[in-house]
Amino acid sequence: MGQFDLHILGCGSALPTRHHLPSAQVLVVRGKSFMIDCGEGTQLQFRSTRINFNKILDIFISHLHGDHCFGLIGLISTMGMLGRHAPLTIHSMADLEPLLKPQLDYFCKGLPYEVRFQPFDPTKNELIYSDRSLNVYTIPLKHRIQAAGFLFKERENERHILKDMIEFYHIPLKEIPSIKAGNDYLTADGELIPNSRLTVEPTPAKSYAYCSDTAYTESIVPIIKGVDLLYHEATFSDEEMDRAVATCHSTATQAGRIARAANVKKLVIGHFSARYVDEKLLLKEAKARFDKVELANEGNYFEI
Repeated sequence: MGQFDLHILGCGSALPTRHHLPSAQVLVVRGKSFMIDCGEGTQLQFRSTRINFNKILDIFISHLHGDHCFGLIGLISTMGMLGRHAPLTIHSMADLEPLLKPQLDYFCKGLPYEVRFQPFDPTKNELIYSDRSLNVYTIPLKHRIQAAGFLFKERENERHILKDMIEFYHIPLKEIPSIKAGNDYLTADGELIPNSRLTVEPTPAKSYAYCSDTAYTESIVPIIKGVDLLYHEATFSDEEMDRAVATCHSTATQAGRIARAANVKKLVIGHFSARYVDEKLLLKEAKARFDKVELANEGNYFEI
């Protein structure tokens, strides 16, 4: 596994089946684990994939339909039984806290750790999480209720400094942070050494966009432009276009159109309707619009 990996725990839609479970994912970025949505069956999927869910410090809930959040109370309870002590932060729209708090008070009395609620406005594209290596932004989506996707974007990396140049110019350690930031170096003799001689281009920052649940909307294209990996719902085939419009979901063809318009590097489609036992039709329709596409499936992981 690499430094930026997506793990699929569930990629079905509202009805759990023997084939797929409701939405849940884990994104691992430089050793930190972030959870996206938490449908029923998430705990079992953690066991199956052997991902340590006590390492999850932040959970991002896209919207308050059950297939995206019914697994929360069970997961929180189990974390307590396993002796968790680190706080857990749940990022969601404000309505989740008054819905979940009574359940916590009733079922999780004496929880040995703190559950924190961090509300966001799903109608805005804004920064909702930041650490030394990662920023997370909301992506306003178009659904029957307010919903948001999430853009996980690494901070820009510093330039790579050339060790032999450091030794050649006898550059002191205190100057290295400035050089990595892109600055030139002035020697003790007054010679200005250009940064391009001392460093090479930084490793490109990686990015992942999660867009589920949503009807087709091109308003998300500027936000997700050029991401390394896009997960976009593809609930229905073109034959069910009327159903997609009525329920504010997308077809696989529409997911492909969004990926092409945004010029993403790779597309993964999911949130499959329970009517499909084999999603090859959905893959075919998405590929007709965008070539670099794969199907999500429980247990799969994608190295970004």
